[in-house]
Amino acid sequence: MDAKFDREPVKLLQDWGDVVGRRSPSNNTGSRVLDTLELGTLNSLNSNQRISDAVIKHLFVVTVKHLWASVSGSGKCEDSLATPLPYSSFTGSSLYSRGNGAGYAKLSRKQGSGGWSPLDTDRYPWLQVDLGSKKQVVAIATQGRYSSSDWTTKYRLLYSDTQKNWRPYLQDGNIWTFEGNVNSEGVVRHELQYAILARYIRFIPVDWSRAGRVGVRLELYGCSYWADVIGFDGHGVISYRFRSKKLKIVKDVISLKFRTTAGNGVLLHGEGQQGDYISLELHRARLLLSINLGSNQNGSIQGHTAVTSGSLLDDDHWHSVVIERYRRNVNFTLDRHTQQFRTNGEFDHLDLDYEISFGGLPVSVKPTSGGKENFVGCMEGITYNGENITSLVRRKKVDTTSFRNLTFSCSESNTSPVFFNSTSFLRLPGQTDSDTLSVSLSFRTWNPNGLLMFTALADGWVELGLTEAKITVYMNVTQKKNTRIDISSSSGLNDGQWHSVHLNALENYAMLTVDGDEASTVRTAIPIQIQTGGTYYFGGYFLQTNTRSHQRSFQGCMQMIHIDDHLVDLKAVEQGLIGTFENVSLDMCAIIDRCVPNYCEHSGRCSQTWDAFTCNCSGTGYTGATCHTSLYQQSCEEYKHQGKSSGSYWIDPDGSGSITPFRVHCDMTEDVVWTTLRNDLSPQTSVSSADKGNAVLQISYNMTEEQMLSVTSSAEYCEQYVAYACRMSRLLSGPDGVPFTWWFGRANEKHSYWGGSGPGIQKCACGIEHNCTDSKHYCNCDADLKEDSGLLVYKDHLPVSQVVVGDTSRAGSEAKLTIGPLRCRGDSNFRNAASFTSPASYLHYPSLRDETSTDISFYFKTSSTHGVFLEILGSTSFLHIELRGGSVLVLFSFGIGTEKMELSVRSQVPLNNDQWHRVEAEKNIKEAVLQLNGQHRMVRPTTLQGHAKPELYSDLYVGASSGQRGFLGCMRALKINGVTFDLEEWAKGTPGVNPGCQGHCNSYRMHCRNGGKCVEHYNGYSCDCSLTAYDGPFCTDDVGGYFETGTLVRYDLLPEGGPFALRDVKSLSGVGVSSEANLTKEELVFSFSTYSAPSILVYISSRTQDYLAVVLRHNGTLQIRYSLGRLTEPYTIDVDHRNMANGQPHSVNITRNLREIRLQLDHYPVSTYTLPEASDTQFTLVKSIFLGKVFETGQIDPILIERYNTPGFMGCLSRVQFNSVAPLKAALRSSIAAPVSTHGILVPSNCGASPLTISPMASRKCSLRCSCFLPGIISMVIFSVLCIMVFVIRHMFRHKGSYHTNEAKGAESADCADAAIIVNDPAFTETIDESKKEWFI
Repeated sequence: MDAKFDREPVKLLQDWGDVVGRRSPSNNTGSRVLDTLELGTLNSLNSNQRISDAVIKHLFVVTVKHLWASVSGSGKCEDSLATPLPYSSFTGSSLYSRGNGAGYAKLSRKQGSGGWSPLDTDRYPWLQVDLGSKKQVVAIATQGRYSSSDWTTKYRLLYSDTQKNWRPYLQDGNIWTFEGNVNSEGVVRHELQYAILARYIRFIPVDWSRAGRVGVRLELYGCSYWADVIGFDGHGVISYRFRSKKLKIVKDVISLKFRTTAGNGVLLHGEGQQGDYISLELHRARLLLSINLGSNQNGSIQGHTAVTSGSLLDDDHWHSVVIERYRRNVNFTLDRHTQQFRTNGEFDHLDLDYEISFGGLPVSVKPTSGGKENFVGCMEGITYNGENITSLVRRKKVDTTSFRNLTFSCSESNTSPVFFNSTSFLRLPGQTDSDTLSVSLSFRTWNPNGLLMFTALADGWVELGLTEAKITVYMNVTQKKNTRIDISSSSGLNDGQWHSVHLNALENYAMLTVDGDEASTVRTAIPIQIQTGGTYYFGGYFLQTNTRSHQRSFQGCMQMIHIDDHLVDLKAVEQGLIGTFENVSLDMCAIIDRCVPNYCEHSGRCSQTWDAFTCNCSGTGYTGATCHTSLYQQSCEEYKHQGKSSGSYWIDPDGSGSITPFRVHCDMTEDVVWTTLRNDLSPQTSVSSADKGNAVLQISYNMTEEQMLSVTSSAEYCEQYVAYACRMSRLLSGPDGVPFTWWFGRANEKHSYWGGSGPGIQKCACGIEHNCTDSKHYCNCDADLKEDSGLLVYKDHLPVSQVVVGDTSRAGSEAKLTIGPLRCRGDSNFRNAASFTSPASYLHYPSLRDETSTDISFYFKTSSTHGVFLEILGSTSFLHIELRGGSVLVLFSFGIGTEKMELSVRSQVPLNNDQWHRVEAEKNIKEAVLQLNGQHRMVRPTTLQGHAKPELYSDLYVGASSGQRGFLGCMRALKINGVTFDLEEWAKGTPGVNPGCQGHCNSYRMHCRNGGKCVEHYNGYSCDCSLTAYDGPFCTDDVGGYFETGTLVRYDLLPEGGPFALRDVKSLSGVGVSSEANLTKEELVFSFSTYSAPSILVYISSRTQDYLAVVLRHNGTLQIRYSLGRLTEPYTIDVDHRNMANGQPHSVNITRNLREIRLQLDHYPVSTYTLPEASDTQFTLVKSIFLGKVFETGQIDPILIERYNTPGFMGCLSRVQFNSVAPLKAALRSSIAAPVSTHGILVPSNCGASPLTISPMASRKCSLRCSCFLPGIISMVIFSVLCIMVFVIRHMFRHKGSYHTNEAKGAESADCADAAIIVNDPAFTETIDESKKEWFI
C-alpha cells in the first residue's frame, strides 16, 4: 500500500479522538488518546512497514476502549446531571418568591428557600432543566423544599431537544405518573424503564402536600450522549458503495435513528440484479420493512416478506430502528419493541449489487420503484454491518453529491401541536362582524366523534366536528327560524393520522375541504350572509349558554390553527398575551396508539378509541379481552373427562400457546381414548412412475408438523397402518440390500422399515414372524407376491408424510399403497399429576418467565377445606390461588407493589368431595378472570399500574411457601401460558409430595412386589414392572428362559457412542438402563437350575479389563470372580460347601459397595467378603452383560474362557437383574425395545421357581379398584397345572430340539451363528482392531 493509504488508519484515529473530544466534558480527550497510542511511533512504523488491517483494527478497538473509559469513568451511566448546572439552566412557569427560584431546585441543597415553589395561582406549573446538550437520562430523584411543608406527591416528566414539541414519558402505554415525596427531606428515586435522550426536561407537578404547596428539589442521573446527525431535505441520498460489486450476505445488522414530520419516505434501500432486496420506508407514519432473499423463475418459491411496525412516527421525535438478520431469521426492533419473523422462501443469502442507500432510492433504481418519496427529516447513528455510515459521511468517504446542502444538524419544525383531553378547550379571538368566516386546522385522533371548533355568530352559530369519523359542519341561523345547514365530507378520519380541514363561509355559500383535496371540496348555499362573533372555541365548549354545543369534546391533537387566514401564535397564548385555555397542553401531542404493540393475541384484530382498545377474536379460536384463552380442550382425553362421546373435535394442546387449534377425531368407545389424524391418501392408491424414475406420493394431514408433534409427543402410544399390495413390484430387498421403497416421517427423516417391523430392521412383518410366502425373502413383495402390511409403532418417526416407490416400471408391475390415519392414545400432559401429603410441602419452579398475559389452569381433588394451590412471586409482584372458606370458595389474587386485586367464585357443591374440579385463571392487560368447573365465573377489569411491563422472571410455588397452609390432595394437568408443568418429575425427591395421584397406592403399594412401582390411576392403580425382572399385575411372575447348549444373551450397557449414548438407550428400553458407566456399587440377582458344569452363568464386561463373572466349576460349586483393576489375579469367592448343578432352582444375590461384597445363596445367611486393599473400587466403563456364554473380543481372562466357556450353559436362568437392568426379560419380551441380542435357542420358562402370590384378603381389597385374582384355591390348582405343563414342555424340547429361536437382528442372513453375532455387534469392528486375539469356543 502507498503512503497515502498507510496514513488512513492514523487519520481515522485522529478523527475519532476529535469526535470523543466533543463528547467529553473537556476537549483534550482526543489528544490524550493520541498520546496513549504514541502516534509518532505509529507513523514511523507506517513509513517503514506494512501494517495489516487486523493490527490497525486491534489498535482502534483498544483506543476506543481506553477513550470510553476516560470519558465515562466507571463506564456506568450514573452521572449527576442537574447538580453541576448553573442557576440559569433552571426555569419555571412561575416562582412563589425570590428565594423559591427554579435554580434552587437541586437535590439536598439549602440555598435560597431550599427549593422551587410556583405561585399558588399558577394553574399549570412546571420546572424546566436545560442540560446544556443532549444527554441520556436514566433516573430521577426528588425531595421536598428544605425544612418546609411543601413537597410534590405525584408528577410527570416531559422532554424535548428544542423546548418545543414536548414528549411525555410513557410507561405501560400511558402517560406515566411518578410517585413523589411524603415529606420535605426524604429522597425518592425512580429508575426509568427506558433512557430519555433529550436536552430539556420538564417536571410537571400533578399533586402536592395538602399542608403546604408545590415544592421540589431534584436530581437527574445519566451520561453524555453524542451522535452525528444528518439532515435530509427530500433530495439528498447517501449511497454507500460496497468494496466489491456484489455482496452475498448471510448476516445483517442495520441500525439508525430518525426524526420526521412526514408520514412517507424511504429510509434505506438496497437491491440486486437477481431480485433480492431490502427496503425500509415510512408509509402512513408506520415503518414497512420489505425483504426478499430470492424467488425462483417459475414462481413456486416466493421470497417477498413485508412486516410493519409502529405508528404515529411522524411526531417529530427520535425513533430507534435495529434490523438483525441471520439467514431467514429476522429481529425487527422499533423503540424497544421487537418483532421476530422468518422470511418467506427457501434462500438464506441477501445478494446486493454495488450499493445500499439511505434517505431514498438511488437514481439507478427510481424508474422501477413506483415513484416512492425520499425521506425528509433527520437521521443519526446509521450503521451497516459494522460500518458507521454517518461518520463516513462526515469524513466524505461516501457519495453525497445528491444533497443540495448537506447539513449535520436537525432543523426545527415550524409547527406547534396542541393536546386536548376530554375537559380541554382553547378560546381564541378573531374578527368581529365580518361577513367571511375562515378557519383551518390539522388534527389527529382515535375517536370517531368530537368537537373541533365552535363559534357564535351574530345570529346563530357554526360547529365543525367529527361525527362517525366524518367531518361535519352544522350552521344554525336564528334569523331564518333556526335554519340548520349540514355539510359532511370524507370518512375514516379517526385513524390517528394528521388530517387537514378548511372551512370557508362567505357571501351566500360555504366550502369544506379535507386533506387539501380541492377536487372533493363540498360547497353549499347559505340563505343569508353571515356575521362573525369574534370568538372561537377549539376542542370543546363549556360555557353555560343557550347556544352550547352538544357535540362530544375532542380528544387528540391539533396544529396549524388558522383564523381569518392567520396562523395562531400559540407561544403568545401560553404567555397569556392572547386567548385563554383550559386543561390544554401546548407544544405537545401526547396521542398514544394503544394497538402498537398489539396486545390482541392469536391474530386478534385491534381497534381503539382515545381511552381504550378492544380485540375482535372472531375466527381465531380464542376468546377473552385479548384473545388469549383457547375455546377448545387440550386433547380427546379432556373431552372424555367432560363426558363427551366419540366424534370430531377441535383440540388445542398448548392452550394459549402458539400452536393454533386443529380438528381431530376422538374415539372414546374403548377404555382408552384414541386420537385420529386423517390424511388425504385414498386406500389402495395405485402407484406408477414415469420412465424408470421413482414414484413419490405426498401424504397431507391438513395440519402443521408442529400440531402433529403436539399430539405424538404427549401420547403414550401411536400407530399407523401401512399396506403395500404388489405384483411384480418389490418393496425392501432384504436387510442388507438397497431398498426399493422408503418413506419419510417426522422432521423429514428417511426410513426403510415397513409395518410390523421396527427402526433399523429392513424387514416386513412376515420377515419378523418368519411366515413370508417365500422363505428366502423378508417381505412378500420382494418375491413379487401378495401384500405386506402392518403397524408402524415407533411414534418418534410418525406420521408418514411421503412414500417413495422405486420398482413400478417393470413390465407387468402393479402396486397399490395404503397409508392409514395416525392413531394415538393417552395424554401424558393431561394425566401428569402429583399428590401433596403435607400442608408444608410445595414444588418450587425457579425462573418462570413472566408474560404480559398470564393464564393458569389445573385440576384438583381434595378432602381438605383450605389450602394454597400455587403462588407466583416476583420481586415486586405476586399471584396467588387458594381454596378458602368452607370448601366452596376459590380465591384468585394478584398485585404489583402495594396494589392488589382479588377475585373469588363459589361452587354449588363442596369442593372437598375428593372429585376432580377444574380451575382456570387469567390476568391480562385489560381484565382478570376466574372460572371454576367451566361454570362459575368472575371477571374484573385490571387497573394496576405496571401490569403491561412484567418482570423478567418469577418463582412458581405449587403448594404454599412462607409458612402458609398448603394444598392437601392431588393436582394434575397444571398449565401456565400454554406450557404443561411436569409435576410428577419435580415431585420425585420432594418431601411431602409424591408423583401421581396418591390414595390407591397408599393402601395397595405393598402388593407391587420385587421392586415394582405402584402407579396411580383415576379409578385404580397398577404395578409398573419395567425396572424389575418380573412380570404380571403385581410383578410376581417369574421371567426366565431355558438355554440350550451354546445359547447366549447379550445386553449392551455401553453402546458405541460412549457414556452419553446411554440417555438414548434409556429412552428405548422398557427395562431400564443404568446411566452410569463407572460403578462403585452394584447388585446382581438371578436364579438358575442346571445339571451341567462347568459353565458361565453371568459375565459382565467392560471396555477396560474390569469384569464380574459368576461360574459353575467342574464339581458344580459356585465361584464369583471380580477383577476391578490393579490386581495381578482376579479376586475369587469359592462356595465349596454345595454342588449347585443338581437340577434344583437356586437363587444368587451379589451386592458390592466399594470393597465390601455381600453374597446370599438360597436361604443361607449372608456372607461378607472384602476386596484386597490393592484392588480398585470402581467398575470402569461397564459394557455388556452375557448370559450362558461369552462372546467378546479384547483382553479376556484366559482361565475364564478355557475352563468355563465351552460348551456353554445348558439349563434355566430366571429373575436376572443387574442394578435396574433386566437383560433376560428384555430378550424374551419382543414388545420391549432394548439393546439386547440372542443367539441360539431360548425358550421361556420359570425354571421351576415358586411364584409369589397375593393373599385372598389383598385380592378382595384390590377387586374394588383394579383387576382381581381368582380365589386362592383356584390359583393353586392353576399353578399346579402350569408347573406340570412346563415340565413336559421342557422335557420334550430337550430331547427333540424343536425350539423357538429369538434371534438377533441380522441373524437370518448370516451363514453361521458366529456371523449372526458379528452382524449384530456394532462394536465388533472396533474391538477387533484393539486385539487380534478372538475368544470363541
